[in-house]
Amino acid sequence: MMAQKKMANAKQGEKPASGAGVSMLWKAAHVLSDRLDIYDHIAANVIELLDEGCTVPFIARYRKEKTDNMEAEKLREVQAAYEELKGVQSKACNVVKQVEKQGKMTDGLLSAVRRSTTIEELEHLYAPYKVGSKATLAERARQLGLEPAAVGLLSQPHTYRPQQLVRPGEEGRQSSEEVDKGVQHIVADIVSKDKETMDTIRAMCKAGHVKLESTKSKSTAKKEKEQENATHKFEQYYTFSCPIKYIKPHQVLAINRGESQKILSVKINIPDDVKTRFLTFCERRWVPRNAPQHAAGVIMKAVEDAYSRLIQPLMIRHYRADLTKTAEKQSAAVFSHNLQRLLLQPPVRGRVVLGVDPGYRHGCKLAVTSQTGQILHTDVVYLHDNRAVREADRVKRILLSHRCQTVAIGNGTACRETEAFFSQHIQQGTFRPLDVVYCIVNESGASIYSVSDEAKKEMPDLDPNLRSAVSIARRLQDPLVELVKIEPKNIGVGMYQHDISESILKAALDGVVEECVSFVGVDINVCSETLLRRLAGLNANRAKKLVEWREANGSFINRDQLRSVKGLGPKTFEQCAGFIRINPISINSSAAKSTTEEEQSSNTAPGKKRKAAAEPKKRTKKAKTEANLTLNPLDMTCIHPESYSIALQFLNRIGGSLDELGQQNMRTKVQAALVNNNVEMLAAELKCGTPTMQLIIDGLQQPLDYDIRAEFEKPLFKKGLVSMSDLKAGTTLTGRVTNLTDFGAFVDIGVGKDGLIHKSKIRPDRLKGKKSLGPGDKVEVKVLNVDPSRGRIGLELLTLIS
Repeated sequence: MMAQKKMANAKQGEKPASGAGVSMLWKAAHVLSDRLDIYDHIAANVIELLDEGCTVPFIARYRKEKTDNMEAEKLREVQAAYEELKGVQSKACNVVKQVEKQGKMTDGLLSAVRRSTTIEELEHLYAPYKVGSKATLAERARQLGLEPAAVGLLSQPHTYRPQQLVRPGEEGRQSSEEVDKGVQHIVADIVSKDKETMDTIRAMCKAGHVKLESTKSKSTAKKEKEQENATHKFEQYYTFSCPIKYIKPHQVLAINRGESQKILSVKINIPDDVKTRFLTFCERRWVPRNAPQHAAGVIMKAVEDAYSRLIQPLMIRHYRADLTKTAEKQSAAVFSHNLQRLLLQPPVRGRVVLGVDPGYRHGCKLAVTSQTGQILHTDVVYLHDNRAVREADRVKRILLSHRCQTVAIGNGTACRETEAFFSQHIQQGTFRPLDVVYCIVNESGASIYSVSDEAKKEMPDLDPNLRSAVSIARRLQDPLVELVKIEPKNIGVGMYQHDISESILKAALDGVVEECVSFVGVDINVCSETLLRRLAGLNANRAKKLVEWREANGSFINRDQLRSVKGLGPKTFEQCAGFIRINPISINSSAAKSTTEEEQSSNTAPGKKRKAAAEPKKRTKKAKTEANLTLNPLDMTCIHPESYSIALQFLNRIGGSLDELGQQNMRTKVQAALVNNNVEMLAAELKCGTPTMQLIIDGLQQPLDYDIRAEFEKPLFKKGLVSMSDLKAGTTLTGRVTNLTDFGAFVDIGVGKDGLIHKSKIRPDRLKGKKSLGPGDKVEVKVLNVDPSRGRIGLELLTLIS
C-alpha cells in the first residue's frame, strides 16, 4: 500500500536531506511516510509548512488543503517525528566532523552514517571513535596492519596466507593464530556495519518471537526472604515474559521503573533459531564459493563473533530503547488526551462560586469569586474537628451574603471529609433558602501555582494558601483560562509521566495547550497575558507587547490593528489572527476617542512645541489610524482574514449581509445556496479549497458566541454521596471519568475512591460512536467487585451518557 502511495505521490526532483554539510541518503518525507503511514506528498507539505514557521493549530484549521484534512493530533505526531529526524541530521554532522578530525573516516563508515535514520544507529557507529573510549578489537587489529588481509580474505580467500603475516616479537602477530584472531575482529566489524546484513537480522528478529523478560532481582529476593509475608507492587513482574510485539506501554514503563529501583532484573531474549538462520544467511553472504576450508572457517568464526559480541547486544539495546521510546510516546499521548479533555471542559458561567481547598490541621481555605472570577471573600474554616458545627454557621453566612449556591471542592487531602460535610448539611437543609450543590474539581498544580510569580502578580496581597482556593473556584468557572497558568506537567492526569523524558512530555503538552487555547479562541480585549502566551504564533514577549498596546491605545477595534503592534510581523499575524476575536461588547468605545483627545491636548502642552510643529505629519498618521478604526463583523468568527474576500463574495452570491452573521436568516440563506450547489462546486466557483469553503460556511452560520467546549460534558454537580461500604456487586451508578490510561479508565462515582473500568470492560458499542473515553465523560457503570482493604473498585461500562 505504502509503495503505491510513494509511486503515485513522490515529489519529482526532491533532494536528500542535508544535515549542515552532511547529505543524508534519505528524504525526510519518505521516512515520515513509512513511519506514520501517510502519503509522501502530504508529509512533504507538512514539512514545508513547519519549515515556514507555521504552527500546528494554524495548519490544522487553515491549511487543510495541503494536509488532506489531517487532525491536530496527527500533525503533532508528524511534527515530533520530523524534529527527531532533524536531530539525526544534526548528530550525523557531528559524528562525521569528529571522526574526520581523528583522520579515521572511511567510505564505508560515511555511507553508514548517511543511511542512519535514528540516533541509536549513529551512536552504534560512533561508539569506537568517541574521545576517551577504549579502542575496539577491530581498531587494534587495523593498527597492526591486518586490514588488507581481512579485505582480501572476503574478496580473494585463496590468497589468504596467515603464516606470511606472522611477525615474531610483535604482539598480535606473533603466530598465525593471532593473525587469524585479528583478521576475524576486522571482518566482524565489517559484517556488523553492512547494511544488507543488518537489515536481514532486523527482519529475522521481527519475524521471530523476541521477548522482554523480567525477574525478581537478587537484592529483592534477599529482602523478601527476611520478611516472609512481604508483598510488592512489582510482584506481577517477578516472573514476567511477553513477546515484544504484544507488550503494553504501561508494562514497559512499570518494568523500567522496577529496574531503576533495583527491584527487577530485565533482559531481551532473542531465540536461538534467529542466530541459526542468521549464520546460514551469512555463510551465503560472506563466504565466497570454493573458499579454502581454513579461510571459510576464519570468516564463519568472525560472523559468530560479530553476532555474539556486536550485533546481538546492539539489537538488545535497540529493542530496549525502541520499547521505551514507544512507551514514552504513548504515555505522553495519554497525558495529552486527558489534558485536552480537562482544558476543554465547558465553563460554568453566570455563577458565584465558593472554592474550597480542603485541609485538616490548617483548616479548609475558602474563596468566593464573582461570575467574572473577581475575588469577593476569603476565609479559613475548620470543618473536621469539634468546631465543625459552629463553622457550618460561618459557611452559611458566607454563602448567604454572596448569594452563592455553587461549591467547588478540591480533590486533594481531606476532600472526602469535606464533601461529607457539605453533603450532610445540604441534606439537613442548613443552607436554606439557598439550593446549594457542590462539584469535585481537580486541584492538581494549585499549590504550585499559588506560590508562583504569576499568582503573586495576580494576587499580591493574598496568602498563598488562599490563592489555591481562588484557583479551585476559577477552575470550575473557566477551566481553560485558569489551567493555562500552570505548567501542564503539574496537572496530574497522566500515566507514568514522571518516568518519561521531560522534553518529550513538555513538547506534547505545550502543543495540546496551544491547540486548545487557539481552537477555543480568545477575546483580545479582555483575555489575560497568560492566555495570550499560549495562542498559536505568540510567545511571552509578543503577548506582553499586545497587552502593552491595549493598555496604551485602548481596545482593539479590528484584527487588522494587530499589524500595528511592534514585534508582530506578517508571519505572526498570519498564525494568530484567525484565533483572535474582536467582540463589540468588550470594546471600550471611548478608549480610542480618549487616546486621540490626549494626543491632541499634548500637542499644545508646555514643552511640546516640536510635536506641534510636526502637526501635518501627525494628521496623516491620525487619518490612517481613523481609517483602521472600523468594526468588521467577520472578526468575531473563525474565518481567517486571508479569506475575507472569498467570504464577502459568497455573501454577495447568497444575498446575505454581515449584520446577519450567526443568525437564523444567515443559516436559511446558506442552506438554500447549498441545495443546488455542493461545497466542492462553490469552492471551484470562488477559486478556493473545499476545506476553506466549508470553514467559511461554518463561520457564517455559527452563533457569534459559539464555543467548541459546549460539545463536551459539563461538570457533575452533586448534593449527596455514597459510602464505599454501601457498594455491592451489581449496583448501577453514574460517575465522571477522571483519568484514562492504557489499561482502562478511572471513574469518580462519589465514594471518595475512583473505580477502574478495565479496558476489557469497555465495549465499543457502548461508546456511542466515540473512539474512547476521556476525562470529563459522564458514564453509567455497574459495580463488579469491591476490595475495601486495598481501596479498589472494579467497574463495567454500561453506557456513555450524552
